[in-house]
Amino acid sequence: MMGDRPATGEGPLARALSHRAALAAWCMLATFGSYAAMYGFRKPFTAAAFAEPLAGSSLKVWLVVAQVLGYALAKFIGIRVIAEMTRARRLRTLLALIAVAELALLGFALTPAPYCVGWLFVNGLCLGQVFGLVLGFAEGRRLSELFIAGLCASFIFADGLTKAVGATLLDWGIAEAWMPAAAGGLFLAPLLLGAWMLARIPEPSAQDIADRAPRLPLTRAERLDLLRRHGLGLVGVFLAYLAITVLRSVRADFAPELWRALGHAASPSLFARSETWVAAAVLVVSASLVLVRDHRRALAASLALSGLGLLVGLFALGLFRAQSSDAFLAMVGLGFGLYVPYVLVHTAIFERWIALSRERANVGFLMYVADATGYLGYAVVMLAGQGLRDAPGFLDFFVVLAGITATVALLGFALAGLLLVRAKAPTPDPTRAPAVD
Repeated sequence: MMGDRPATGEGPLARALSHRAALAAWCMLATFGSYAAMYGFRKPFTAAAFAEPLAGSSLKVWLVVAQVLGYALAKFIGIRVIAEMTRARRLRTLLALIAVAELALLGFALTPAPYCVGWLFVNGLCLGQVFGLVLGFAEGRRLSELFIAGLCASFIFADGLTKAVGATLLDWGIAEAWMPAAAGGLFLAPLLLGAWMLARIPEPSAQDIADRAPRLPLTRAERLDLLRRHGLGLVGVFLAYLAITVLRSVRADFAPELWRALGHAASPSLFARSETWVAAAVLVVSASLVLVRDHRRALAASLALSGLGLLVGLFALGLFRAQSSDAFLAMVGLGFGLYVPYVLVHTAIFERWIALSRERANVGFLMYVADATGYLGYAVVMLAGQGLRDAPGFLDFFVVLAGITATVALLGFALAGLLLVRAKAPTPDPTRAPAVD
């Protein structure tokens, strides 16, 4: 049975992971592999058309909405669950949620439309907790940006890969209803391997804790106090993240429709190729912040890079609309522009703010507040935008949405920059757990 025991003692693996380079490589592979495999239980269904009409739209729209609503509810639940999660329970919870998510896909295959929609809600409800569980193994370390960059690169890369797997299974003759469960079965072994690797990541070292502040579970009173004292600056990040989540999710979940609107056949290789380029470029940008040791400068740089990424994305979209650029390059440029700020919120902005302010906090809690609002916002856009996603109107809908969300995100990051970068370490509190020297 797979345990939650970290790599300790004097075994060969523990000795290997005592070296900084080996630990970095291990953590990146563990976070990348486990979360990429999770996408195999979440995204392959979006490669199918599910074109049957349902309540004024297509079945696919309602499937996406159901999964997003489950995912959003999971984020609200995770505000408490992830904030209070201990290492001892982390891995067992992860494996249990994956098992139920796959059973939900089997239920989806066995249940006729429209009743099958409920199973996608259950699937999203389970998978929405996974990110925080994996993140808990990587935060609070001197190389956290590097580790979490691997985690975030996984959901960019896996978004294209899992769609390609889903499309390939359909090409092999597997029915649309059974394809999501079949894809989940293919990703089960990689998921278990990634989880085994996560369980053997050692606890943060004394030097990690001294540099980045201890990452402790938070009670409800502590969570509310943190938001009360720093709410306005954090709201800036939450607002920017909400806007980016909406546009990123539309681009991801309706990639086949968007590619067709751009004049490309929605082939498996196209999904994988475009997102691989995006993942590689974003990984380089986000991981490079580990080289900036000063927390204030790293926080300021991450906010500035987030704004710059949004401008790059809008420029790429503008080139396409002016018919001055290849559609593939425009999509990759837009993906880069969206994922740079999206990933930096995960890897650097909250991580460096906690290290700078020395607040009693953890990235998991802050990310789940951001995710809860982001996915709820996406669900609202999905419901409000029905009828606009079918070509030829879909591309116009997407362009307008891009302009609105990018503007909101830029304003949010500007507000965060004015308030969070000026954070100062608080006066030592005798009741607070001290950092280890």
